Amino acid sequence: MRIPFDLAETVALVVAEGTFDAAAARLHITPSAVSQRVRTLEDLVGQVLLVRSKPVRATAAGEAIVRLARQAVQLETDARRALGIGAGETASVALAVNADSLATWFLPPLARLTERHGVVFEVHRDDQDFTAGLLETGAVLGAVTSQRRPVAGCRVTALGSMRYRAVAAPSYAARWMPDGADAGALESAPAVDFDRRDELQRTWLRSRGVVTVPPRHLVPASHDFATAVLLGLGWALLPTFQADDALARGDLVALGGEDVEVPLYWQQWNLRSPLLDAVAEEIIGEARRALDPPSPDVVSRR
Repeated sequence: MRIPFDLAETVALVVAEGTFDAAAARLHITPSAVSQRVRTLEDLVGQVLLVRSKPVRATAAGEAIVRLARQAVQLETDARRALGIGAGETASVALAVNADSLATWFLPPLARLTERHGVVFEVHRDDQDFTAGLLETGAVLGAVTSQRRPVAGCRVTALGSMRYRAVAAPSYAARWMPDGADAGALESAPAVDFDRRDELQRTWLRSRGVVTVPPRHLVPASHDFATAVLLGLGWALLPTFQADDALARGDLVALGGEDVEVPLYWQQWNLRSPLLDAVAEEIIGEARRALDPPSPDVVSRR
């Protein structure tokens, strides 16, 4: 049995767009025609590929089809470039990255790649513990992740580590931690988290013997997150390249304890793709210039 690529691409497009109507608009056909293509492929493989929800989601079988479709598109793009056809066409590459990397070192290599290779990027931002999941679903071709074990069908390269330091504004520390950041103060002092899945602050708290979850503000943007700490909303761990300058100026005070180190890895589909290899080379090179090498004397999240 062969899987028709046009049907696989239709399934991938429905997942990307979230609805049959939006996919139909992209394909310039009717929604019923899109639905018929999906049903045809489901009948062919004997499995349900899509959960008809809002937005539409791929089943486990559907994720395999989405990966196939997007890998086929990437290989076709490479072939067209090698053959010198489709001049002027712009390739699109979907990547996933954590917020702190996106806010600091990740964009310069993408800028260089756009100049050299005529490519546009679809960047998905998520916590580094969850970006690998976007590889599994086929949503992206490569990801910056904290997951060392390779996703099925992917290869992994170590990038280095982002180091985080626990800090607070001086006025905040004076109010909530007048006798220092001991366990008693940390149990009630408000913290700042990126979102509800952010485990960074709790990792540091556990290293200080605190198991309760303190009150927390949720600020889901790297720049605004740091601003919230500077304004005294709560304490948090900031990347050392942000924290050190503010500490030197006296805008923040260190709360003590060990730094938290987050090892990062680059995972990408295991394709022989010149474009994807060029993307990986730029990103890995930039990361190794910007990040710290992992060291054994800090708290590790893995």
